[in-house]
Amino acid sequence: MAEFSQKRGRQRDEVLGSTVDFLLANARLVLGVGGAAVLGIATLAVKRLIDRATSPRDEDDAKGDTTCLEESWKELTLLKTTPRLQPRTPPAALSQPASLPAPLPSAPEGPSDTEPQPLPQPSSPAPLCLTFQEKLLAFERDHVTIPEAHVALAKQLAGDIALELQAYLRNKFPELPFGALVPGGPLYDGLQGGAASRVRLLVPLVLEVGLWGLVPGMDTVARDPRCWAVRRTQLEFRPRGSSPWDRFLVGGYLSSRVLLELLRKALASSVNWPAIGGLLGCLIRPSVASEELLLDVQHERLELTVAVLLAVTGADAEDRLLLAWPLEGLAGNLWLQDLYPAEAARLRALDERDAGTRRRLLRLLCGVCRGHPALGRLDRRHLTQVVLRLGEEEVDWAEAALGERFLQALESLIDSLERASLPCHFNPGVNLLSGLREEEIDDIGFALYSGLQAPECLL
Repeated sequence: MAEFSQKRGRQRDEVLGSTVDFLLANARLVLGVGGAAVLGIATLAVKRLIDRATSPRDEDDAKGDTTCLEESWKELTLLKTTPRLQPRTPPAALSQPASLPAPLPSAPEGPSDTEPQPLPQPSSPAPLCLTFQEKLLAFERDHVTIPEAHVALAKQLAGDIALELQAYLRNKFPELPFGALVPGGPLYDGLQGGAASRVRLLVPLVLEVGLWGLVPGMDTVARDPRCWAVRRTQLEFRPRGSSPWDRFLVGGYLSSRVLLELLRKALASSVNWPAIGGLLGCLIRPSVASEELLLDVQHERLELTVAVLLAVTGADAEDRLLLAWPLEGLAGNLWLQDLYPAEAARLRALDERDAGTRRRLLRLLCGVCRGHPALGRLDRRHLTQVVLRLGEEEVDWAEAALGERFLQALESLIDSLERASLPCHFNPGVNLLSGLREEEIDDIGFALYSGLQAPECLL
């Protein structure tokens, strides 16, 4: 009877072993090597439990209880530490070759009896942290640099509009000697960043030599250091009416306000802008909402604003450039001195002397402030004074030091805001922060101070 039981046990073991081998062979196809290993361990544990339940207990089994228990805990540990399998292909796709999951470095699999496994591919290195200098250069490339095609198109449109407007002025006011209309501004001097969106168009007045003189704004009732008065002289030898510009005199001075109104009406009602725009392939409309003389130009590739500026040049030995600007109060008839040409020339000379990056720094500062809710109150005039003041210092202005110069400019701006004083570089009597309210200065100062602590947030 014992022999019969042992024989039946051996037959059951052979059948169970064949079943396990069949399951493991097919599991390797379905689950892969890792899944087959897990299934094999679980099946082995179940097989041992069946063996202990069906086999007669002898003394060797009693002695091996402790060993079997330890092996079961090891197998359980293997089950817990085995990595979670990736989702497998459905059984319907068994006819197609299934790709095996790559082994994870944290739990490498042992050698397989069937086919060699491919070595794990090295993972790509994690991206390195960029320095502030690198982030600043990336911001310049993505948000400040203007495509050359846009610059060329903007200059072409501005030049064509200048020719059309000059022909109109000569036909409309043949008695008034206007000079050649000259487009210019930051776009022409390499100081424009972000977009080719603004061009200055100077309309110079040709004044007779010896009939006009300049009076500083501080010597007038306006007491404004930014302005100059254009006074008519030699009235005893050349009486009033001898000059075509005498019709625009107010109290013996050439009035910028009267000339502005004359040209504003002409641009708004007399010029055939639809015809000119159709000829140039764009849409041109005079801006009626602004106190400045602005032309809004819409092209299929860009939008451009042309600022038409009446200008007086060559009225004194220093060749000052004076603009007809919409000033308020007692300075309404005075002319605003434009220091932009001198500032642009000085920045260019400084950069050419040491191959510096002062103009790039100015473009970066303008690009940062342009889209910021608080820093947008700082325009090009404010930022130019900061760069000029730093640019005169004998420090490193190479590209590698651009990030350091940027932070230094922020510190200089904060210092000026704390004192509520930002003097003009070429006219120290003019405080460019005088037009800002105290609340605005506080907002700008807080934004700059926060940006100095985390400058990446400004980009």
